[in-house]
Amino acid sequence: MSSAVGPRRGAGEEADEGFVPSAEQRRRQRARSWAIALALGALVVLFYVVTIVKLGSNVMDRPL
Repeated sequence: MSSAVGPRRGAGEEADEGFVPSAEQRRRQRARSWAIALALGALVVLFYVVTIVKLGSNVMDRPL
């Protein structure tokens, strides 16, 4: 019977490290993360600016 999670280890056995990315792969992943963060930040700023433009000066003329 095989385990769906992985092989069982005894108390003295070390865990397999699995996939360890190289320095180049880590650098590329970091660059992708920064690009995604900047794109998300630009999208937030764009939504904010569009909202302010659509509200215009009428936001101050509303009844209280």
